Amino acid sequence: MRDEELREELLSKEVVYQGAIIRLEHWQVKLPNGNQALREVACHIGAAAVVAVDGDGQVILVRQMRIAVDRLTREIPAGKLNYAGEDPLLCAQRELEEETGLRAGKWEYLTCLETTPGFCNERIHLYLATELEQGASHPDEDEFVDTIRMPLAEAAAKVMAGEMRDGKTCMGILMAARRLGV
Repeated sequence: MRDEELREELLSKEVVYQGAIIRLEHWQVKLPNGNQALREVACHIGAAAVVAVDGDGQVILVRQMRIAVDRLTREIPAGKLNYAGEDPLLCAQRELEEETGLRAGKWEYLTCLETTPGFCNERIHLYLATELEQGASHPDEDEFVDTIRMPLAEAAAKVMAGEMRDGKTCMGILMAARRLGV
């Protein structure tokens, strides 16, 4: 099929819920066959995440409670953009320092992850940070995290074994491992 045989046309949008993190909208679309359909879309400002790897090949992760899935997770440091149009690199740098106290001398863009495009427009920009320098962390008031380190190769093995399931973390770790030849 050609692209135009799959493309939907946006006809209208209506905000049905405005929250602190997401906005839920109803989008009326015209389907390729001419019919109309309703799409329920969770709108998110976007985020940035960091695969921080130290000089010993250890990846820095944060362990925290994620009540939505009712478990403690191990994730790469991440956070949402403060405003539309914020440079994702600045967000990544801020989040790394806030959550771990680390600053990086070298930053490399990995990719942009579209987390759940079936119903959400969230995009997370992933970065690789190296040449790390330790400072003091200062997490947000409602953020309780435990910083842990593990060899990048071990983290990649845990991703492949299904022991780590957070999408940004899985993609970031596997891309960083490939980029660094681990």
